[in-house]
Amino acid sequence: MRQPLLTTVPSYQSLRNHAAQAREWQMRELFAQDPQRFERLSVEAAGLFLDYSKNRLDGRTLELLAQLARARGVERLRDAMFAGEKINLTENRAVLHTALRAPANRPFTLDGQDISADVHGVLDRIKTFSDSVRNGAWRGHTGKEITDVINIGIGGSDLGPKMVCLALRQFAHPRLSMHFVSNVDGHDMDAALSRVNPETTLFIIASKTFTTAETMMNANTARAWFLQQAPEEALAKHFVAVSTNVEAIKTFGIDPANMFPFWDWVGGRYSVWSAIGLPVALSVGFGYFGDLLAGAHAMDEHFRSAPIEQNLPMILGLVGFWNREFLDCTSVSIAPYHQDLNRFPAYLQQLDMESNGKRVTRAGDTITDYETGPVIWGDVGTNGQHAYFQLLHQGTDITPIDFIAALRPAHEFHEHHAALLANCFAQSEAFMKGKTADEVRQDLAGQPLDEIERLVPHKTFPGNRPSNTILMEYLTPATLGALIALYEHKVFVQGALWDVNSYDQWGVELGKVLAKKIEAELNGEAQPALHDSSTNGLIARAKAAI
Repeated sequence: MRQPLLTTVPSYQSLRNHAAQAREWQMRELFAQDPQRFERLSVEAAGLFLDYSKNRLDGRTLELLAQLARARGVERLRDAMFAGEKINLTENRAVLHTALRAPANRPFTLDGQDISADVHGVLDRIKTFSDSVRNGAWRGHTGKEITDVINIGIGGSDLGPKMVCLALRQFAHPRLSMHFVSNVDGHDMDAALSRVNPETTLFIIASKTFTTAETMMNANTARAWFLQQAPEEALAKHFVAVSTNVEAIKTFGIDPANMFPFWDWVGGRYSVWSAIGLPVALSVGFGYFGDLLAGAHAMDEHFRSAPIEQNLPMILGLVGFWNREFLDCTSVSIAPYHQDLNRFPAYLQQLDMESNGKRVTRAGDTITDYETGPVIWGDVGTNGQHAYFQLLHQGTDITPIDFIAALRPAHEFHEHHAALLANCFAQSEAFMKGKTADEVRQDLAGQPLDEIERLVPHKTFPGNRPSNTILMEYLTPATLGALIALYEHKVFVQGALWDVNSYDQWGVELGKVLAKKIEAELNGEAQPALHDSSTNGLIARAKAAI
């Protein structure tokens, strides 16, 4: 159903008028005028605390944003998603990653059927298999225990399990080392294979159709490498699949009993909760994998039930929409102040940019008078402070930042953690307050006046730069699950406001189709097609080098 154009909605027009005033606000003054600002503009759920007070907004802003969310049917679309309606319109699919982390007694209906039994049947198989590898019952073909696991996938089949395994390294099995290969660049595979022994290595091939080009090239390379040192009948002890293509995995040499399926209502970037999370279960154990699911489910329940004004994903989504749509912020920087979350910014890049990087509405109309998804990027603190924070503090663009931190560490170096949190909180304050010219002059008092005035513009910080801070007590499987689900639902909220389909990714396909043609030309299997002069020139140089 075609929605009214976003910019014609009365609450959008009210927000635009309101934003004309908000652009002149200084957050220093907002805090000075309201001693309770922090308490009023923070919310807590599922083990996470969100402080969004360091944004250029007030109570009226939030009222108008909530009105817009209701006018755009965000709650209605949310309920449709949880009910199993096929909200992925271009692929005629339901969007039910939330069903993957629901308890067994919580029904989820798709086409009139409860899918909970199927979900938990696969989870039971993951538990049985991961337990057997971890306790040493599953062994390689020479009788040795598995010591290394190489996950071969790409996109969501790589980013999710890799990010979670790294984030939960403190819970990892001491015998098992996890490796991830995604890039079709042979250097990626070479680096992984150089570190492992075929007798003690388990490969997971993660491809729903078992036809994904990059994954299957890497899988076949791994298979050939393994067969250089082992007989073909040994494949079944060293290769398993996350797939639904039984015939293809049998041809490859994988025992169908060791195929872990998932479903077309699970999008790749939302799939870490499914059998795609098998590496996580192997690394940290099924109990902690269950805690990851439970943390996400707790956020799901909060998202489903809390009113917009107290709903953590709704607020995060609405604040981000406000910054993007009305304050001209074209990107968002993710700054986890926790080394174990070092892949979280990359994970969110795919989650957000592949979901909401769209230029047509759900009805197929070209969007011409408003902007959609921002660029997502970042790195862990404090590394980012010594790399790109200069631009964030004093550059010409204003980039909102999400600071993420755990109040308690998983190590005994308490001085380090105090320094880490001090940096996190200080940076959020610095971005908000900035430093005025008069404050710079006070700092430089005692120097010659002409030298002071020469330095003042260089040492002045405009401040008034927005940020959110998300805190948890510890980084645990449960809080990580809640954190991922928080951002999943934030993306949903913004997609609903912009009226885009957040669950397809046709933009990924065009380059892949063209790559197949060019690959055949590079290998001499096809005559060069008619390309532009640049592409023809690049192909010619590559063929000459080969």
